[in-house]
Amino acid sequence: MSGPTGVILAHLGTPEAPTVSAVRRYLAEFLSDPRVVEMPRLLWWPVLYGIILTTRPKRSAAAYQRVWGEEGSPLMVMACRQQRLLQQALDPKQWQVAIAMRYGTPAIATVIDHLWQQGCRRLVVLPMYPQYSATTTASVHDALIDALAGRRNLPGYHFIRDYHDHPSYISALAASVRQHWQRHGRGEHLLVSFHGIPQRYVDAGDPYQQECQRTTEMLVQALSLNQGEWSQSYQSRLGREPWLMPYTNHTLETLAHHGVKTVDVICPGFSTDCLETLDEIMVENAVLFTKSGGTALRYIPALNDAPSHISLLKSLVTSAS
Repeated sequence: MSGPTGVILAHLGTPEAPTVSAVRRYLAEFLSDPRVVEMPRLLWWPVLYGIILTTRPKRSAAAYQRVWGEEGSPLMVMACRQQRLLQQALDPKQWQVAIAMRYGTPAIATVIDHLWQQGCRRLVVLPMYPQYSATTTASVHDALIDALAGRRNLPGYHFIRDYHDHPSYISALAASVRQHWQRHGRGEHLLVSFHGIPQRYVDAGDPYQQECQRTTEMLVQALSLNQGEWSQSYQSRLGREPWLMPYTNHTLETLAHHGVKTVDVICPGFSTDCLETLDEIMVENAVLFTKSGGTALRYIPALNDAPSHISLLKSLVTSAS
């Protein structure tokens, strides 16, 4: 095919502003996705619209206000930076890089239209989730198929499923931990925290937990950590049903109660820092840890715009073409 290949870096999304109304619109779209909440709609709609969207937006808006910068949403700002750096690393005659949000803007369909207008007749779609889950990666694929439905002239595309055990990904994670230790000293314990999903999703066949565990195993091996020097947990639980365990907040409480004073936390499932890392980990869980007896929780940033991350993205994209 003639023309450049379009690259779509697909993120989860972000509200357009840290306001209650903007957060409500964002949460309504996000939590309406049947990939995210696997429940009969007749049972879920009353909960979503009668309870969650009347109470949660105010609390979430306050959290977004704590992390919102002068340039806007931290996830959007960093996503744009990643796009620019990856574009600079690629030949513009052969590649056109764009970002898309699964929820919010720019929508995947809009980005595909834009790339088509630039002459892109082939796409490489990279969900920015290292570990595959139906709640995230498969949802991006659903949106991609919906965006292509009805088109008379379809672009060819390659969809990158995951990169949880890619050697360059593990190397970049390990390097980020070592850099943190060099700058701040090594904490007594390394906690590897991933976003959680309901346990029943894994029981039904979602491979997410297995891929998270594989990432952790490879990272621990790369850092030559011994048993007892690290642990893995899951954060961001929503609702009352069991999610993947152990929970991050419970793990931090246990570590503090066992006398651990300094803990380093890395969240390998987040390619870009966002509310779940900048507020949930750095603020909420840091306070929890100190109240439980710990001295300091030090967060190791996501790979974000690190040269090793941009190099990884370039490798993933070019090898898929």
